[in-house]
Amino acid sequence: MSDLFTSATLLAEGASPLVTATGEATGWGVFLSETLGTAVLILLGAGVCAAVTLPKSAARNHDWILIAFGWAMAVFAAVYLSAPSGAHLNPAVTVGLFVGGNDFAPGVAPTVPNMLIYFAGQFLGAFIGAWLAFLAYRGHFKEAEPGTTRGIFSTAPAIRSYGWNLLTEIIATFVLVGFVVGSGLTPSGLGPLGVALIVLAIGISLGTPTGYAINPARDLAPRIAHALMPIKNKDSSDWAYAWVPVVGPIIGAILAALIVPAMLAI
Repeated sequence: MSDLFTSATLLAEGASPLVTATGEATGWGVFLSETLGTAVLILLGAGVCAAVTLPKSAARNHDWILIAFGWAMAVFAAVYLSAPSGAHLNPAVTVGLFVGGNDFAPGVAPTVPNMLIYFAGQFLGAFIGAWLAFLAYRGHFKEAEPGTTRGIFSTAPAIRSYGWNLLTEIIATFVLVGFVVGSGLTPSGLGPLGVALIVLAIGISLGTPTGYAINPARDLAPRIAHALMPIKNKDSSDWAYAWVPVVGPIIGAILAALIVPAMLAI
């Protein structure tokens, strides 16, 4: 996604601790940009899940399409809000760009230290976003039925089979990261809308088997947050499954970074 925001990063007229005089994000700028963007992503994404799950919500019991659209619009908003860092919002995207040797953002080289800065911002942002969603629906959580709240914050398979669940996450993330990598090699010009539409397509077409985490930070940090939240009669955090939405997206991202550029170069 880094190539989508070259113009958007040219916001500063002078250097600052967050942005250089030429509009490139500093280390702190990357960290805060990813933190803000990922927080908004999870706030709105977990928010739509809360809306369809919790008692006395006007959207309660609405269908999967609403969830898919809610997450897609969350991506759309979050990408714009984290433009200076290239709007990764997802460790899998960062890994994919790193493996492909693509700059993380204009002026931000794909190095291991920079990758760790992205990871830190993404996981912190996802943790904050989960808590913000909880606070926004605090009154509804007080009336939640026992064992219904974990799915607001983290994913779970419809049919538990770790190998197949892992494969589903690999395939879905391959599509996402393949688009992100490929969009830098093709004249799509779709930017944030393109990414949102891809997430919408993944949610509708591939989302129901595993809940389409396609993002380690999106699942693990809110799962930890849920474990800490003061929710009465909440279900377990399902740590036995927690590795799948972390490992699957990373594998899918690596495969996409290796295969998609080679195919587009033919």
